[in-house]
Amino acid sequence: MEREGRRRGGLRLPGRARRGRQPVAGPGEPGATPPAARAAFEIRRARPGDLDTLVELYAGVAAEGRWIAAEAPVDRAMRRRRMSELLDRPDGAMFVAEAEGKLVGQLGMELARYGVADLGMLVAAGWRGRGVGSALVAAGLAWAREAGAHKVALQVWPHNQAAVALYEKFGFQREGLLRRHYRRRNGELWDALVMGLLLDGPMQAGEDR
Repeated sequence: MEREGRRRGGLRLPGRARRGRQPVAGPGEPGATPPAARAAFEIRRARPGDLDTLVELYAGVAAEGRWIAAEAPVDRAMRRRRMSELLDRPDGAMFVAEAEGKLVGQLGMELARYGVADLGMLVAAGWRGRGVGSALVAAGLAWAREAGAHKVALQVWPHNQAAVALYEKFGFQREGLLRRHYRRRNGELWDALVMGLLLDGPMQAGEDR
């Protein structure tokens, strides 16, 4: 998830990754879309021409107020600038999920000098539970390995059970809980679950072989 003005961790999303992130969006509510509703989509690297659409996708998920750190209203100009910067970074990558010409998901990665890649992701409401999150994570992990990362880290809201289950499927471990750590605009203080995946060992369950 990502907070406007500053990005934090697992919950953060594609924009320029910052050290020490905030919860990253996962697939959203469990069972939001039945398996029978699965549809074809493509995972690819983001391009400059995607930026305006990605900003709107980000703003839409932020408006839900539950899955990423950012909350409405989103500073669209700042978000676009950060996403553009990530596209140009040699130590970062952004992937998108595209279905029928529409962008329905996004994942951002940034590799720190010490070898840990931060992951942030979001999926459009109508596309959760349809395999988009899994495909994005697989692409992100492949990039992290190729980039030389020894670990991938993220933060996620504990109530986002679908996202937690997704990350655990790929071998992420729960490393800690930040209690009452992030203040929301309504004054609530939310916990954040810290998760990590070590890449300098055998291939983890859920990863493409």
